[in-house]
Order: sequence, then C-alpha cells, then structure tokens
Amino acid sequence: MTDTATLTEVSNGIMTVTLNRPAKLNAYNQQMGRELVAAFRRADTDDDVRVVIVTGAGRAFCAGADMSPDSGFFAKDGQSPDPGPEDRFVTRIFECLKPVIAAINGPAVGVGITLALPMDIRIATDAARFGFVFTRRGLVPEAGSAWFLPRVVGLPQALRWIYAGAMVSAEEALKAGLVSEIVPPDRLLARAQEIAREIADNTSPLATALSRQLLWRASAADHPDAALAVDATLNRALATSPEAKEGIAAFLEKRPPRFPGRPSRDLPPPYPWW
Repeated sequence: MTDTATLTEVSNGIMTVTLNRPAKLNAYNQQMGRELVAAFRRADTDDDVRVVIVTGAGRAFCAGADMSPDSGFFAKDGQSPDPGPEDRFVTRIFECLKPVIAAINGPAVGVGITLALPMDIRIATDAARFGFVFTRRGLVPEAGSAWFLPRVVGLPQALRWIYAGAMVSAEEALKAGLVSEIVPPDRLLARAQEIAREIADNTSPLATALSRQLLWRASAADHPDAALAVDATLNRALATSPEAKEGIAAFLEKRPPRFPGRPSRDLPPPYPWW
C-alpha cells in the first residue's frame, strides 16, 4: 500500500492530522497506525508545533477497523500482531508533549472512537455518532479504552455503553462528557483552531507539556500524593526558569507572552517522573 492513510500539515503552531481514507470512511488499518505514531513523534520533536488537531476526511471520523483482506490489520492466522509500546498509537498520543484536540466530523466507531480517548479535548458535529461496539462483535474494549473511557465519562456510563455496544448520539456524548461541545459541520475545524490558538498564543510550552502529563497520570492514581510528590518539585524548577520570568513579566506589562522554553530540550527534572 503506497497511498498515505493520513495527511499532516503544520501551520502557525498547529499540526493538523487528517485521517485520509474517505472512500472507506477512514477505516483504521496498520498503515494508519504507523502514520499516527510518526505524526505524534514529529509533534514531540518539533518545537514549532504547539497543539495537534486530529480530524477525518469526508463524512466520517473513523468507521472502525478495516476488516478487508488487504488491510494489514489481521495477520494470516487471524490475529493482529501486537506492536511494542513505542509503536502503539495510543501510547504515542498519551505520552505526547502537546495538547491534542479531536475534531470529530462524523461516525467514530470501535477503534475510531478509542483512538480519540487519549486526546485531551474532543469536539464534534451533530453528525457524529459514537460506537463502543466491541461486545456486539464478540470482542472486549481495545486500544486501552478500558483505562481511558471510565476516566473520561465515569465508570457507570462506561459500563453502560460497553455492555450495550450500541451507537451513541452526539447529544448523549455531550451530556456524558465524551465531547465538550457540538458545533455545526462548517465550523468544526475553525472551532478546533480557535481552541488551539488560545493555547498556543497564551501558554508556556513547558508548563503545558508538564501539566498534560501531570493531569493524565495523577488523575489515575489512588491518592493525591501522586501529584503532591511531583508538582512542587516541578514548580520549584519552573519558578527560577526563564519561562516563569517571562510569564510574570508579560502579565505585569500587559502584553502577550513570548515564552522561550522548548519542550524538546528544556523540560526540567523530575520529568519524566514515572
């Protein structure tokens, strides 16, 4: 397979990754997984990228796994090869140093929604539908969704959706907190870019990268000590850095900040603390 399964563009601090198999409703295959890993690795190493937006081409976000014989999704014995941690798109998204926005333009089913769970902000159009359909296919939740989904919508809601395996409307997803807002289809990318722009123009790249990991990891811990053990150390390091000095100066001078930190090289200890 030579055609790309995704398109990646960087403009003015925002990386936009488009799932690009519209003829197959952007069904996920191994090539798409590899390209997602590559895109998020690039986001981590490119300090010009402040925020990542992921969306779909055509009328779907991602219709789930491509089950056709030439998809590369299943090996000949019917089993999908298990990649190492560094080759799992879920791991790469979860460990990304940049905030990630899912702009869900249409149906997101199976892996098509679970790939969006490690993203930070999910917005959708009223054409979006969400399907945690695993039990209806004789499968269990994949791509780490048994870990992510209860943290996003709560355990009772996650159990209900997984047990039923039914499709969920955009309105129900909004009510449950799976998405944070519903926007008209012609406003979806513009709204995602507005959210990205607010982050990119006003926040410290270092503080944002550290906050992303602190929130995801501490929220999954069973005691606040998991955060207390790290946040004070991080703030001591940041408080004496050019990053905090610029943040304070910009506030006092009533001007936009010009943060000098570069996540590819300037993240202070104890990062990574896990």
